[in-house]
Amino acid sequence: MKMLVHRIESSPELPFILNDLKSHLFIDFNDDDVSINSMGLTAAAEFEQFAQIALLTQTIRVTIFDPDRNSGLSLPIGPAAEDALVTVTIDGEAYTAFAFVGGNRPYIRWLADYHDLTPSRMMIEYEAGFGTTAADVPQDISQAVMDQAALHYAGRSPMDAKSLSTSPHMARIGARYRGVKI
Repeated sequence: MKMLVHRIESSPELPFILNDLKSHLFIDFNDDDVSINSMGLTAAAEFEQFAQIALLTQTIRVTIFDPDRNSGLSLPIGPAAEDALVTVTIDGEAYTAFAFVGGNRPYIRWLADYHDLTPSRMMIEYEAGFGTTAADVPQDISQAVMDQAALHYAGRSPMDAKSLSTSPHMARIGARYRGVKI
C-alpha cells in the first residue's frame, strides 16, 4: 500500500495573528513584517507536518495505491468534524459503503461489501482543521507556533545544521496532537 497526501488550502487567512507574533518577538516596528509573516507561516507549516494536523480548514486528498483490505483506515490528517463531508472513489467509481468517525484522528470503517472488492486505487477527500481563522486555533498550538517562529527569528541564517532545530515547546505540544496510531 502506498499513500499520497495532498493538502488543498481553502482559506487566505493566516493561522496566526501577526501582531501577537510580533509581540512575542518583542518587535514594535513594521519594517520586518514580511519576513516575520514568512517565519510564522514556516513555523505553522512545520507544526502541521510534525503533528499531522491542519490548523485552518483545508481539503485533504488521500490517494492510496493497492489499499489494504483491513476493516478500516486511519486518515492521516486531523482534526475532522463528525459531520464532515467525505468522498471516496475506488478505481474511479464513487463509493459510499463506509462509516466515518471524525475527531482528532479521523477514521473510515469499511462496510461489508468493501471486502468483496479488489481495489487498485482509492481516493479519499475530506476537510480537516480547527476552523477558518487564527482565533479557531487552540491557544497551546498558537503559542507553540510563535515559539518556533521566535527560534527562526533569533537564529536567522544559521551557519551550521545544529542551529536548525525545533522549539521544545513545539515538540511537546505537537506530540500531544499527533496522537498514537495503532
